[in-house]
Amino acid sequence: MKILKIIIAVALSALVVVVLIAPIGPLPGFFIGGEQTAPPARWPDTSGVHEIRLKVPGMLPRVVTIWVIAHAGELHVVGNPDSGWVKMIGQGTRVEMRLDDRTYSLNATPLTEGWQAVLEAYVAKYKPDYPEIVAGFPPVVEAKDRFRVFRLSRT
Repeated sequence: MKILKIIIAVALSALVVVVLIAPIGPLPGFFIGGEQTAPPARWPDTSGVHEIRLKVPGMLPRVVTIWVIAHAGELHVVGNPDSGWVKMIGQGTRVEMRLDDRTYSLNATPLTEGWQAVLEAYVAKYKPDYPEIVAGFPPVVEAKDRFRVFRLSRT
């Protein structure tokens, strides 16, 4: 009986560690993984890619699993201004992005102009597969204070 309690305690401890360090669903983590790779001159087609991992630096780095959209040859992510990772990016910072098994060092820069077209492309990409979520988005003309759009560019 004592050995069973030890096994259960070890298993629960391991589960807690995994939950704390790896992003799982909406829960952020600390480690991004993947092979560090130089960004390509041109990003591959990401129309079939629904999620990436994005690592935002800070006293405690945060890795989130998030949707990505390619628009005008650049990658973009969209977030709620009240989200922790969005606040950590602020007016722009270096981030790491994991796409498949590769991790890229990039700059995340908030778009102050042209964000509407990116948001429209974002909605068009995700609406077929996530209609319930996208239905909750406001019209683009009303979205200025509800979303932040960041361009992920080479450092």
